[in-house]
Parts: sequence; structure tokens; C-alpha cells
Amino acid sequence: MTRPHLWIRAEARPTEQRVPIVPADARRLIEDGFTVTVEESPTRVISLAEYVEAGCAVAPRGSWVDAPEGAVVVGIKELPEDPDDLAHTHVFFAHAYKGQEGADRVLDRFRRGGGELLDVEYLTVDGKRVVAFGFWAGYVGAALAVLRHRGLLTGGVSPMSREELDAMLQQGPALASGAPAGATAEPERALVIGSQGRSGTGAMAALAVAGCALTRWDRADTEVIDKNALLAHDIMVNCVASDRPREPFLATADVDVPRRLRTVADVTCDVTSEANLLPFNTAITTWEEPVRAFGSVGNPLEVIAIDNLPSLLPRESSESFSAELTPLLPDLADRQGPWAASLEWFRRHLR
Repeated sequence: MTRPHLWIRAEARPTEQRVPIVPADARRLIEDGFTVTVEESPTRVISLAEYVEAGCAVAPRGSWVDAPEGAVVVGIKELPEDPDDLAHTHVFFAHAYKGQEGADRVLDRFRRGGGELLDVEYLTVDGKRVVAFGFWAGYVGAALAVLRHRGLLTGGVSPMSREELDAMLQQGPALASGAPAGATAEPERALVIGSQGRSGTGAMAALAVAGCALTRWDRADTEVIDKNALLAHDIMVNCVASDRPREPFLATADVDVPRRLRTVADVTCDVTSEANLLPFNTAITTWEEPVRAFGSVGNPLEVIAIDNLPSLLPRESSESFSAELTPLLPDLADRQGPWAASLEWFRRHLR
């Protein structure tokens, strides 16, 4: 069976520390007949030395543009703006099929260069994704929402370990102002929408560590939105991705109504899509400014909408992602299995 040349590129985003394939899995791929080249990177959470020890070749940062014909360029987030024409096969999260901002330019680059996009988001079996960072996206998104609600997130964020994050969550909720001596703080009421999915499972896990009072909503609970029940929570975590416009969970009109809800983590982050389920927010937030404020002083609503949440736990999320991606790579050369599904999405949108 043909084994393609895998080219692990350096990420263009300065804050992106994740990798799609970790050294231990790269070693197994090489033993199975793959060629693996890894670009130098100033941000990657895993050292280049670990890849060299695993048997990988090394290339300068950004040299994927000159990679051998037939090489498959593997990454995590968006490509750099240059070159204008993309000639290779690329595997990464492109966010190009739901009308997101910049999607047309991404597809035009492949159209001009004759390359091929195999979007990781569309590696599916029977319509279900088989590779994702979802668990860690949900975990970090929910954790940041709790920390913000407790007044512990007051500035920017940066990568950490799960142990460090859990230690902050385990501090527990703060006592209300004026509480009597010996009183205990009431757990926050936290709602996870899409709790049975990957990111929802991660969100539930983080909220459990934080000691929140949990409410789970899934498909049946969102066919008709119980807005009063939703607004009666302190924290809401959105883990639902929609491929079409539908009734939003929170609309612009909900920002000004009386409500208990104060903090929203939008893990899905479809902020520029017509399928955005939180349409009052139309932009991502960043590591430097993770929170966007809506509402008023007396009725605030704060949103966390960071689109690379798992990169705040870069080693844990890379290891789990690599463990899911690696077993699929033997079918890559023939575009079989989930690769066929992703290729069909590309061809459909390139027309």
C-alpha cells in the first residue's frame, strides 16, 4: 500500500502551539513506511529534538510551499496568506464550507493552484466526525467561563497544563458580598448545550471539577428553546454546531432582558456564519482580550469566543488529536474511509 510523504508544517498563528501528529505517533508511521518531515517552529509545544529522535526529517519553517510533489501538508489552523496558489494536498481546519469570513479566498487559492483541501472537520463516518479537538475545546471554554464568573479571569490567557487549570477551578465559587461567617458559597448554575458531543463532554468534565450545578441540554431540548430556563443559569456553554440557520439560543433581544445569565462560553465559535446560534456576537475574542462585554452595568452579559481554545492546553489536546488522526493515515493515499467524505465536501464547494 502506498504511504504518502507527510509534511508537518509550522503554524502561521503566533499563539498556536498544537501539533497534528506527536513524535510517538510519527515514529509508528515511519515504521509503517511513511516519510515524515517536520518544519522548525518557534511556538510548537513539542521540541524539534523529539521529532528527530523519532526519525523525522527536518525542514525550515514555511518550506512546505516547496515540498515534493505528492507530499501532504498537515497542520492545525489557517494557512499563511502567501502563496496565492495552493498546489499541494492540505489537511487542516479550514472553516470554509459554512460561509465563514474569508472562506471564498481559501477555496480560490486551491482552485488556482490545483491543490486539494481535506478539511479535518469533515473527516466523518456515517456523518459523525472521527477526529477533533472537541473535548479539550469544551473543557477549556467552560473552565474560562467559570473563572471569569468567579472574578479570577481578569486579563489575558496563555497556555498551561491541565493540572494548573484544574487547580484554579478547584478554588470554588466566591461567597456573596455580606455573607455571614461560616456560610458556604452557592455553586454556579451552569448549562451545557450539546452536552453529549465531544466538546459538550469536555465542558461537563470541567464544570464538574469546578463544582458547578449542571444542566444538560441536547437535541430534544433545543427543538423549542425554553428561554426562561436558559436565562435562569449563571453560565452557559454552547457546544452546538449547526449547518443551517435555525432558532438561536440567545438573540440580540435577549441581551437587555432581566436574567440571571452573566457568562457565555461559545465553544463552537461560528461567529461569522449564517448558522451562528448566538448571533448577537459576531466576532471572536482573543488570548489577549478573551472576554467581550454586552448588556449594561446592572445587567451584564460577557462572552468568551476564542476559536483555538484547545491550544491553551496544547500538549494534552495534541496527544488526543494525534491518537485519532494517526490510525486514519494509511487510507489517505487512496482517499478511502473518512478521507473520501472530506474530499467530497471539497469538490462540492469548489464547483
